[in-house]
Amino acid sequence: MNRNGNGNGIDGLIALNVEHSRLFCSPGMALARRRYRAEHPTEIGVLKCMDGRLNLPLITNTALGIIQPWRNIAGRFDLGWIAFQQSMLEWTSYAIRRGRSCLVLVTYHYSNSSDHRGCAGFKYDTQAAKAFAAKLTDDFREVFGSTVVYPIQIGVETDLDALILHGEKGEVVNLSEFFDTSEDGVARLLSRLYPSMPPQIRRDFAPLVIGNIGHVADIRMQQRPLTDAEHQEHVIAVGRGFDWLHEANKAIIVGPFDPDMRTAIVTAGKIVADNVQSGRVRADEDLVLMTAAPYRELAGPEPWLAQKKAIFLRDFALQALGEEVPDLVPKLQHFAARVNMGTRLMEVLSRSA
Repeated sequence: MNRNGNGNGIDGLIALNVEHSRLFCSPGMALARRRYRAEHPTEIGVLKCMDGRLNLPLITNTALGIIQPWRNIAGRFDLGWIAFQQSMLEWTSYAIRRGRSCLVLVTYHYSNSSDHRGCAGFKYDTQAAKAFAAKLTDDFREVFGSTVVYPIQIGVETDLDALILHGEKGEVVNLSEFFDTSEDGVARLLSRLYPSMPPQIRRDFAPLVIGNIGHVADIRMQQRPLTDAEHQEHVIAVGRGFDWLHEANKAIIVGPFDPDMRTAIVTAGKIVADNVQSGRVRADEDLVLMTAAPYRELAGPEPWLAQKKAIFLRDFALQALGEEVPDLVPKLQHFAARVNMGTRLMEVLSRSA
């Protein structure tokens, strides 16, 4: 295993983070983000699978820091989970204190070309994935209503990275088949699909829709091979604070919300091991486990709690992988980090040799 030759190991990830932090903090990007927030104040969150192909900022051409991600195996979440419940309450309360609404995108994913390029977490059963996303959307509506917090069901077709919009009255629109990128055309589409969606949320959702239509057009123009739409991840990321990882199909990201997080970590390990065995990941590719925890307050206990959490997650993940995917662990580089969410800069706390 080449630890340093291809730039994809720990040092490569650190360099990627430093570059994204530099861009995130640059005066031009900061001003553009502030202007975007002023024009589109809605907080946007996405619930999605840990699958590395589901990179919503990338496939909607959305700047870093706009979309807030929550990840778990198969996009499975439950508002009864303590950690998830607390996280959603903190996020929605943060928005409401600032006079903002929230748009929650509840996602499932599938492949048009092959069931086995779909969601392994649902055993490639797209109908089961759709049904789960529909039920979770209803659960959000039951708990939060649909005025300040507005949940919608969204599919992702991974061959073209196309969003599938599920309307309030059952209409479904595949954005790979919608070509009107004008603001008026998209506004009419969203008004038809979501008549009860508050107008400000519709206006703030529109740039993501326009961005995805443009992204799908780019994928078609590039004639991306279908093999590029298969799992090719070589990084397992456990925790939170990874929205700087703005690259498709690089990492499987496991959020810390599921009470059975061990199963998600083991599943991620098996996917990476299979990627290597099947040849989708090169034999000389650096395999990495990284764990991270975010913090916002610079003073007080929050940074130190993030440090404790990141190291705990590293030890927990290594133990789970060692017991269930033992052949993978000797091939893994690993490190733990905390992430300053004000700068998106990652501070490495410990790393393997």
